[in-house]
Amino acid sequence: MKRTLSLLLIALLLTGCVLNKVTGRKQFSLINDSELRLMAVSQYNTFLTENKVLSPGSSRDAAMVNRVGTRIANAITKYYNSVGKESVLEGYGWEFNTIDDNKVVNAWCMPGGKVVVYTGLLPVTRNETALAIVIGHEIAHSIARHGNERMSQAMVQQLGGMALEIALAQKPRETQDLFMMSYGIGSQVGAMLPWSRQQETEADQYGLIFSAMAGYDPREAIPFWQRMSEAGGGSPPEFLSTHPSDETRLRKLKQFMPEALKYYKPGK
Repeated sequence: MKRTLSLLLIALLLTGCVLNKVTGRKQFSLINDSELRLMAVSQYNTFLTENKVLSPGSSRDAAMVNRVGTRIANAITKYYNSVGKESVLEGYGWEFNTIDDNKVVNAWCMPGGKVVVYTGLLPVTRNETALAIVIGHEIAHSIARHGNERMSQAMVQQLGGMALEIALAQKPRETQDLFMMSYGIGSQVGAMLPWSRQQETEADQYGLIFSAMAGYDPREAIPFWQRMSEAGGGSPPEFLSTHPSDETRLRKLKQFMPEALKYYKPGK
């Protein structure tokens, strides 16, 4: 059985690699992006009905999340349109929602720009700029197709590499759980699939650039991630449980900062 699975994985790896338009890296991908966006709409709407969503009209926190997220989305859209890469954001319908749950220190972005921020994260961000760092980071995961990459790997390991449409028909619960775990929504299924070191590095790199494009100072990333590492005391918060070590992240952020600052225009 293990040998069969290994041979299947090798065959799929040889045929299922695509070049990412943003990072330039070849990625393992068995699933069409349009399929994942459709699944994301369904899962996102279900998630919102099962959780307490704060309204931007009555909650300052929700208004801030929506304001920051929209500002970043507009900046990213403007940039990719200006460089002739409109297809990077094809099918995106941005949504930014805030979940009233002070126990969850987390944020995530589904395919197509479906973003959630939990109120438990806001005492750590403290300000709009740090919030922009987080949202930019999560959007970077989505635009870099990291969730697709993880979902494809999980489909091979857990479901034998069957097509998404077939998996949803034959094993809907298992497939939905894999989707939620692949996009860092661990509170729904009791587990989270860890981002790889390479995926996290890419999300940090492009997240800094995306927040800078929107006029947020990327240098705020350094104190923010330091606060995040301290937030959990002896046990790191959920948001950090799948992220790289503090020293590694801070070192990489400092390496990426000069490039990010090229996009930063204060007061934008």
